[in-house]
Amino acid sequence: MFSVTELAKMLGHSGGAVGNACDTLVSRGEAERVGSNPRMYRATPKTASAAQVTLTNPPISSSPVPGPRPTTQPPKATLPGGKPHPITRPNGQQYHPRALAQLPDVEALRRLREAGVAVLLYGPPGTGKTSLIEAAFPDLITVAGDGDTTVGDLVGEYTQDSSGGYEFIYGPLVTAMQEGRALLLDDATLISPKVLAALYPAMDGRRQIQVKAHKGETITAADGFYVIAGHNPGVHGAVLTEALASRFSVQIQVGSDYDLAASLKINRTAVRVARHLATGQQAGEVGWAPQLRELIAFQKIADVLGTEAAFANLVGIAPLEDRDVVAEIVTKALGRPVTALALGRQL
Repeated sequence: MFSVTELAKMLGHSGGAVGNACDTLVSRGEAERVGSNPRMYRATPKTASAAQVTLTNPPISSSPVPGPRPTTQPPKATLPGGKPHPITRPNGQQYHPRALAQLPDVEALRRLREAGVAVLLYGPPGTGKTSLIEAAFPDLITVAGDGDTTVGDLVGEYTQDSSGGYEFIYGPLVTAMQEGRALLLDDATLISPKVLAALYPAMDGRRQIQVKAHKGETITAADGFYVIAGHNPGVHGAVLTEALASRFSVQIQVGSDYDLAASLKINRTAVRVARHLATGQQAGEVGWAPQLRELIAFQKIADVLGTEAAFANLVGIAPLEDRDVVAEIVTKALGRPVTALALGRQL
């Protein structure tokens, strides 16, 4: 059993590179993670065979260096037929990788992290942005952004202890920097620009921040520290400022994978309705379309209350300004009138 620091010293590579490699092995079932602070890993019977593959197919170096990058690609964990393995997220649900730049999306994000290239994922809520990031980075720390997020929420603040005194508790930004972990700013564009400004020095060449509230302490990012963000353009109050956008060199649009919805055995008519609405949304004919999150919920409701109730609920969760259009499309798809789910007469 080894920590990332121990492995990095043994192998002569950066802690970030070694940590990413270990997390990749864990996601493929070729190693076990047995601790989080510090990160500890244990070999399994499959680790030795993975090492042999790595020797014959050396991965790209994780440290950005001048000159051309090696052309050899790291081995891919794929199922028969070339499809990547599903990856188990922290909540136990499986994430099914999608294509990004001719790579599985999780692999593409890991390579961008190794190269130190910050990524912003944007798209409607429920399209799988957070799911993808959780699948790509098992060492992830998440900040759920909103209009009330403060600098203290990111950096840390004094908290009363059991003896009645006060101690400074580091926030997620400092923790991620010290431990060389990935930091997700979920709904980053809801956070005040003044608050986000505290993060920017950690993302540029300085890789440092000053914790003014804690004696002006300087925190320097360890190898592996990485910032990734999520943005929901249609959410009220979400503003992608020029200062924020300029920090993320790669910006990736994320939409719902309706093919995945079909493969998950979600009601075919519901998936067809969602596709229809998504097409209308792109054409500006309607403002809302069910995303993967709503379709998964649809099937759960159908399994419990029946398909009719699930379709009625689908109409009911549509924004009020789009509800008539959604009801019309669902009615046509089913061949019978459908209205929003509502209580009926007393039984």
